[in-house]
Amino acid sequence: MDPKSIDYFIFVPAYNVERTLGEVLSKIDESVLARAHVLVIDDGSRDGTAQAYERFMSSCAENAESAENARIEYFRFEKNSGYGAVVKKGLAEGIASGAAFVACLHGDGQYPAEKLGEFFAEMEHCNLDLLQGSRHAIAGEAKRGGMPLYKRIGGAFLTALENLSFRVKLTDRHSGFIVYSSRFLKTLDLNKLSTSFDIDLELISIADARHFAIAELPIPTRYADEKSNLNVVTYGMRVLRQIWRRKFFFITFIL
Repeated sequence: MDPKSIDYFIFVPAYNVERTLGEVLSKIDESVLARAHVLVIDDGSRDGTAQAYERFMSSCAENAESAENARIEYFRFEKNSGYGAVVKKGLAEGIASGAAFVACLHGDGQYPAEKLGEFFAEMEHCNLDLLQGSRHAIAGEAKRGGMPLYKRIGGAFLTALENLSFRVKLTDRHSGFIVYSSRFLKTLDLNKLSTSFDIDLELISIADARHFAIAELPIPTRYADEKSNLNVVTYGMRVLRQIWRRKFFFITFIL
């Protein structure tokens, strides 16, 4: 594969997503796939995530147009390494691919794969470095999408605190649907980033502190009966630590 032909790199964190992975991949628009390289990163799943990937690729092979456009690969951590490790792997591969933009698309179906084209276009047209999908940009959207009450309250509280400390004000700092510019990513030391769920906020914090261009677009909220692997108490404490570092130390430990 010629890296010069890749404009977009999409990595898909996948942990026990047998039921949703195929549908997520199928929702990536053909026009995006024609310009993208997709990497599914299986974080030591204990279910049939690998088999779901194989079924999807088999279905692509049966569709001539999809097969022509599909540049999709699979990588597996033999042991569960944590969300942060998956993101760092995805970012590293994205930088190495030579793509101009790198997107994180979760394999559990909570985020809209079909909106990737809109997000990439916004990155290109507005010369952005980080674009996050917001489930709260449209009033009432999170509730309509089934987000649990405790997550709506907790997220609103943490976001309000974060907006007091960060340069750019956002409506939803805890969405994992994010597109990055390679220009920003190349400034990072990935080894110093968190290995946990707060890595997304850490990346936003670094971009904010370095005055990179940050924005958000509304996305639909999708909650079903999936089981979250996030410990809300631990995550909340990690977020508060990120706020403390940003406000009082300007995250000089990574700059």
